[in-house]
Amino acid sequence: MSFGRTAILKAAQSPWLRERAPRLGFVRRTVSRFMPGEEADDALAACRTLAGHGIASVLTHLGENITDRAEAEAVKQHYLDLNQRIITAQLPTEISVKLTQLGLDLDPEFCYANVATLIEATPPEKVLWIDMEQSPYVDATLAIFKRARAAYANVGICVQAYLYRTGQDLDTLIPMRAAIRLVKGAYNEPAELAYPVKKDVDENYFHLAQRLLSPESRKLGVRAAIATHDKPLIARLNEWAASQGVPKQGIEYQMLFGIQRAEQQRLADAGYRSTVLVAYGTFWFPWFMRRLAERPANVLFLARNFFSN
Repeated sequence: MSFGRTAILKAAQSPWLRERAPRLGFVRRTVSRFMPGEEADDALAACRTLAGHGIASVLTHLGENITDRAEAEAVKQHYLDLNQRIITAQLPTEISVKLTQLGLDLDPEFCYANVATLIEATPPEKVLWIDMEQSPYVDATLAIFKRARAAYANVGICVQAYLYRTGQDLDTLIPMRAAIRLVKGAYNEPAELAYPVKKDVDENYFHLAQRLLSPESRKLGVRAAIATHDKPLIARLNEWAASQGVPKQGIEYQMLFGIQRAEQQRLADAGYRSTVLVAYGTFWFPWFMRRLAERPANVLFLARNFFSN
């Protein structure tokens, strides 16, 4: 892992920066590239625009590590209200949640009850996605997902390619006919748990994506969401998939709002399933810093906004 990326991810954990940085105009201008606004109205408007271009969406209300039951209950209610608004508007939109936002740090049973309520409110043709957080939460997150998957068909899980363990996790998730979102990973993980070198993460990502798109996975009905903005990796996967007879509609790419917009549209126009994750909310600083750490170009974008003050 590069020094710059490590420094940015450490900054994401700073309470001092979390309180002060969002007040700075150049930071707010930069984050507006990655999220349409702080309110659900802003996010839903973005989803409507995307739908008009043949692109689906996933909504997430930013926040994590809640340690108050009433606050976790409020998050659950927010998502229930949001889900109803999606249904009423007939949007091709799903929801993604973080378990620490729904009370995982308080009580796994309380958290599971909140998740189950959200799944039950989700239309059967859509998936409630469970996001993956840093490595200390992986086992607890997978345990709740597997319990939920045994009871409900429409729940999905995120896995991270930079963790050494993820290949073994797929050994159990694929037979469960799970909906699986594959990301590279955006937390500051130790080298004993995660690949420290980008090229190794990229190569592991490619092999994990191959498994998710394999004949075995497709026969089981696994929904593979390939979440990456890496255009060379996308091209490599598409070439491999074509050689294996994987239909374009069987490949779903998920990207973040504001990143690789032209590629999002190109994939949709080419017949692939193109989905954009739209984040919103006031608790955006840690999430924003992880976006900066993912791509050096994002840091340059921040710098340009600073000097345009």
